[in-house]
Amino acid sequence: MSSCPYLFEKNVSVPLKNGSFIRCNVYRPRTSGPDEKHPVLATYGPYGKDVQYQHFNGPSYAEVNPDHKTEHSAWETPTPSYWTKHGYAVVRADESGTGQSPGFLNSLSAATIDGFCELIEWASEQSWSNGKVGLLGISYFGATQWQVAARTPKGLAAIVPWEGFSDLYRDATRHGGILSNAGIDAIWKRQIGPNQYGLPGRAARNRGDDTIEGSLSEAELAMNRVTLIEGARKDRFRDGDRFGSMNLNLEDVQVPLLSVANWGGITLHLRGNVQGYTHAGSDFKYLRFIVGRHDLPFYHAEEVEVQRSFLDAFLRGHDPVGWSKKGAIPPVDLILRKGNVGYNDPIAERQFLRRKENEWPIARTQYTPLFLHPDGGLSWSKPVTDQMAPRKVEYQAFGDGDDCRPFVSFTSAQFESETEITGHIVVRLNVSVARRRWQSTTPSDMDLFLSLRHLSSSGDEVFYTGTTGEPAPVTKGALRVSLRKTNPQHPRHRHWLPHRDYLSTDVLPVIPNEVYTVDVELWPTNVVVQRGERLVLDVGASELAGSGLFQHDDPVDR
Repeated sequence: MSSCPYLFEKNVSVPLKNGSFIRCNVYRPRTSGPDEKHPVLATYGPYGKDVQYQHFNGPSYAEVNPDHKTEHSAWETPTPSYWTKHGYAVVRADESGTGQSPGFLNSLSAATIDGFCELIEWASEQSWSNGKVGLLGISYFGATQWQVAARTPKGLAAIVPWEGFSDLYRDATRHGGILSNAGIDAIWKRQIGPNQYGLPGRAARNRGDDTIEGSLSEAELAMNRVTLIEGARKDRFRDGDRFGSMNLNLEDVQVPLLSVANWGGITLHLRGNVQGYTHAGSDFKYLRFIVGRHDLPFYHAEEVEVQRSFLDAFLRGHDPVGWSKKGAIPPVDLILRKGNVGYNDPIAERQFLRRKENEWPIARTQYTPLFLHPDGGLSWSKPVTDQMAPRKVEYQAFGDGDDCRPFVSFTSAQFESETEITGHIVVRLNVSVARRRWQSTTPSDMDLFLSLRHLSSSGDEVFYTGTTGEPAPVTKGALRVSLRKTNPQHPRHRHWLPHRDYLSTDVLPVIPNEVYTVDVELWPTNVVVQRGERLVLDVGASELAGSGLFQHDDPVDR
């Protein structure tokens, strides 16, 4: 298109080794030399390469950095005008079964990764490519990067998984074995389903162009798709087809990587970004923490410059920062959550300071126990109890009525001095389940939901920004008690991060009135608790505050 400040090729066909093809858009710098070659940024996903950001999510688009508001801006992906201006080619492809790419729609599947790998290899071989391909994108466009990198496609030179989970089971779909259904179902219904290949009326709804080959009937559409929730509901364990096919060894990730983790992403991505960085086999790997909503920071001017400087180092050989020089810069860049600045306020959150670290977890961490007391206290001192008559703290699962809260809380005394909590937390509980009076069925399992909250010296709760802008606690965790079995022999098992395999053979009985000791993983976190402030730990049977879109309320699973 001659009106663009860059060359724009639409619906370029990329052949696949399975005999099918996908279509992509290619955005390239306008140059005077026909033989000039460029590094490539590639994205591959189901949200629609031709769906304009302003139509995909208007309220979000209204708040995006104005430099990234263009006719070719698309949700969670690099902005072509910026990157072509800095010498990059951008390849944006529709995943098979979506947009203009025919095929069976099975998002976040092994087939997704197969197609993405072949797109990368194709891009590295084009006449306008310098042979080096980088991956950059948020959420879906970040999560698939771990999978692709582990398969080492030709041409892949660096990845920037920005808020991208690395473990489909543990991070995204089944938290502690409990189905996180609401979020993935909403993503399907709002973002993936409306972009299915052959779906009529897309153009009229501002969802890109209608399918080139024409529309499909509802029967044909139904035969050519599987929803996210169907596979996740069917396979309860990691050894099922859905999750087994997406299993990967993070150690196989060898390319340079910049993993960007959001402290507020406690329901989808945070854990995976940290685990991905920790276990990747890359010689050059970096972990950067951010705060704020998942959609906006990616486009902040200072964050885009971080992205570009990192990619320049490995795709262009231009590295004044030192990313490609071993030990030149600390690999971990923290943001410290200190003070009550409010939530969903990017300007206020700029008050949070940054600090560099040489490793993760921080080597000087002092792992210190806090104890739960039967009077609802949370204390550094161990409670004195009668071993013959242990004390119980009870709550009614799914209780109703004003006096029936389905959770209990444990509150610390006011902190006597400023205390930083950065890293991993595990909560050890002794739990039991019992039948309620006149209840017709006997419970056979128990779901635990935990939340760590922060109270100011005045007693007000300090909220942080959650994934979609909701007020969020410090961190959260969950566990299905029948899946309490840990694997201490696994090389990733730590006393501060128990490892669970979540296999069908790991299911243990939950018998009423038996007491079980369980270790519940809370997701990695940071908070600075100042003098006079408190922490609160909530333990309950169902969703606690701060989950936002990502609820665990599936009628089949729960």
